[in-house]
Amino acid sequence: MRPYIVIKQIVDFMMALIGILLLWPFFLIIAVIIKLTSKGPVLFKQKRLGKHKREFYILKFRTMRTDTPSDMPTHLLQDPDFFITSVGKFLRKTSLDELPQIINILKGEMSIIGPRPALWNQYDLIAERDKYRANDIKPGLTGWAQINGRDELTIEKKANLDGEYLSNISLFLDIKVFFMTILSVVKSDGVREGSTDQEVSSNTKGAAL
Repeated sequence: MRPYIVIKQIVDFMMALIGILLLWPFFLIIAVIIKLTSKGPVLFKQKRLGKHKREFYILKFRTMRTDTPSDMPTHLLQDPDFFITSVGKFLRKTSLDELPQIINILKGEMSIIGPRPALWNQYDLIAERDKYRANDIKPGLTGWAQINGRDELTIEKKANLDGEYLSNISLFLDIKVFFMTILSVVKSDGVREGSTDQEVSSNTKGAAL
């Protein structure tokens, strides 16, 4: 194991702990707003793949109705606006819905920077990542692929960027990704909601929905 990986794990835990202590008022406010504006739980849990393809449940603030098709990336829904709540639109645009993943980081399931965790049924992406050993590290809250296209990337390009991150992993690269992520969130770069019938068919092939 590279020395930086050990340091990275310590930094992840410390930053996540500090994040929880500083952001808990925002967690509380968002939770109350979600409960007052839509039916269902505050948090959304979804099965994802972590390091070495171990399954875990990622946590997010719920941004969609409870009758939304499960285990399908939102950008593959034909009519996402129908399912996304009014508060959810704001949370997704600002990426505030991702904040509960700080808990996943504290539990050691995720890192701050790394490949975004694939859905358990995204077989094409998982297979492509295997080619670059990108499934051998912890997934991240944000990553190299997220600041280089996000939803607009093809599966092949996304996996290639994940492998590129693994090959060049360093403190400098993590800092670069962190600050570029903030810029991308402000600009809403690469965010795409909804798709065509053809995209849904090709991207969820073999998935048990």
